[in-house]
Order: sequence, then C-alpha cells, then structure tokens
Amino acid sequence: QVQLVESGGGLVQAGGSLRLSCAASGRTSSSYPMGWFRQAPGEEREFVAAISWDGYRTWYADSVKGRFTIARDNGKNTMYLQMNRLKPEDTAAYYCAAATGGRSEWQLRSSSNYDSWGQGTQITVSS
Repeated sequence: QVQLVESGGGLVQAGGSLRLSCAASGRTSSSYPMGWFRQAPGEEREFVAAISWDGYRTWYADSVKGRFTIARDNGKNTMYLQMNRLKPEDTAAYYCAAATGGRSEWQLRSSSNYDSWGQGTQITVSS
C-alpha cells in the first residue's frame, strides 16, 4: 500500500500559477506510474496528467496541455504538478494517485486503474 499526501492548494487569480506536491510513502512508490485527477462539485473525477515511473513519459488532458507540467523526483518520493495560466474552470479538488503495476497510457487516463489516492487539495481560481 502506498500512502499519498497532497499539498500546495489554495486560492489564486485567473492567469496565476500554483504548484501541487504529492508526497508518497509506504511500498516502493518510485516504481509506480502516478497521476493527477480533479473533481469539481457535481462533476465526475477527471484525468489531468500522468507520469511514468521513471518520469520520462508524461500525458495530459487536452484542457491542460501547454499550461500544466507533471514531474516527479523519485529520490524524494514526490510528484509535482506545476499549473500556469490558471483559469476559473480549473477550480476543483485535485487528487494524486498511484498505480501499483504496469499501465498503458490509456489505462492511466482512467481513475479506475489507480490503486492508491491522496485526500485531495482544493484549488480555487477567481476571475
């Protein structure tokens, strides 16, 4: 079991930036692909970005491509999400997740293919 804790959420004006962190502990978390998802009130949880276990491959939802950057530091057991040019529609609770096994790119885009989740951190973007 991998334990995940997000941090870095908050309130920001449209056009601003934030960086989320996801600290992992427990079973060898550096071996797992990981991802970020978000969920707005009344909406389903949606894919934001994912990263391979070694950090060399990344994937993004079209809605955030070019604005968000996912990265990881396996030495620190931490994953990051740098969010730039934030928009009001980015407002949501953001969750990090780990998939304890091999996954294809398409599998990593679905929340059902992740085994461990953080508690979430709220991002609110004001217009």
